[in-house]
Amino acid sequence: MFSFADAPLILTLTLDDAAHDYFNALRRQHFPPKINYLAAHLTLFHHLPGTELAAVCEQLQTCCQTQCELPLRVTGLRSLGRGVAFTLENDELRNLHRQLQTAFAPHLKPQDQQKLQPHVTIQNKVDPAVAHQLLGQLQSDFGPFGAVGTGLHLWAYRNGPWESVAEFPFKRGGVR
Repeated sequence: MFSFADAPLILTLTLDDAAHDYFNALRRQHFPPKINYLAAHLTLFHHLPGTELAAVCEQLQTCCQTQCELPLRVTGLRSLGRGVAFTLENDELRNLHRQLQTAFAPHLKPQDQQKLQPHVTIQNKVDPAVAHQLLGQLQSDFGPFGAVGTGLHLWAYRNGPWESVAEFPFKRGGVR
């Protein structure tokens, strides 16, 4: 395995293929191409210590062994000022995040100590007028829809594209 000690770790929620493909198509269409290094994603933690990789992986593996897939509700869109994101809701996801916050507490930066506001960014770092126009366009025919959280994905941040470290699937069949 590569050495990740020098890289911060990012934890995302893995989405079902249909939701991932939908959000990713919008991201490819609306995110500035020069800085669109990533597929669409829902970030849970922005900076876990690479020096604690083994402990982080052990915690995630343990957590995901009992965690069923999560039914998510895509409830709307929100302005990021210079971008647009879809908002997602699921109380169990918030509980999982709080559980992981407790486990990772000694290592969390202020951004990761905050309450989770689940979202998928499809546009960022554009002129506010461009973002406002896209927000209005998407809101005009938006209707809530479902998605499924299927697991967790750990990444190493290396000042650009992220490097996949490990995936931790949830138990199948848990979506109600």
